[in-house]
Amino acid sequence: MNSELRRTFDEAAELYDRARPTYPGALFDDLVELAGLGPGARIVEIGCGTGKATVPLAEHGLHVTCVELGSSLAEVARRNLANFPAVRVITGDFETWQPADADYDAVVAFTAFHWISHEARYAKTAAMLRKGGALAVTMVHHVLLDDAVGAGGDPPGPPESVTGLGEEMEASGLFRIAGERRYLWDVVYTADELIDVLSTYSPNIAMEESRRTRLFDLLRARIDDRTVRKTYLATLDVAVRT
Repeated sequence: MNSELRRTFDEAAELYDRARPTYPGALFDDLVELAGLGPGARIVEIGCGTGKATVPLAEHGLHVTCVELGSSLAEVARRNLANFPAVRVITGDFETWQPADADYDAVVAFTAFHWISHEARYAKTAAMLRKGGALAVTMVHHVLLDDAVGAGGDPPGPPESVTGLGEEMEASGLFRIAGERRYLWDVVYTADELIDVLSTYSPNIAMEESRRTRLFDLLRARIDDRTVRKTYLATLDVAVRT
């Protein structure tokens, strides 16, 4: 984990909110079912970003406490979640944040869990949960389907090459697996739309400006007035505190 890279997203908060894809709706239905969450369940979300996952969580009637490292991201999230009084967005580092009371029904993370140190991922999460409470982690992966063509370099692998977090969760000795789900979907981008998305990835944000500009200029010229289909794979791993 690079502690500096995880702070870069805050520099692109508005673009992140506009360009990043949303998660499949079925994912949230499955999360609620696997974690045994009903309306009013109290959950903590690690690194909510601009609230892309928080909105559907709130729409399921959950009471969400979001802990977001970036102040700009947190501000956008508060704006997006203004209509949900049961959601609270805290600006802070999950690894050092201490809730006034624990005993939560679930802790969730969407494309943020890998930024948390191994020491805090399971021990701190378990300490926040009631017995039988759930840890639900979603990661988004870039994959290539059989009929897709890579763009050179080090292209993504096929969906079947992606493994979930189940073994790691159980190896902590603090959780048992409740279920795993996978979701594939495509997004079609113009050159400008794809560059907007790429501009929200931490390595690109941290890249030296002239190098980044050169990279995006080459990409824009290659795509020209065509479109690009990008395939995403979301994994959902849900484990219950033992």
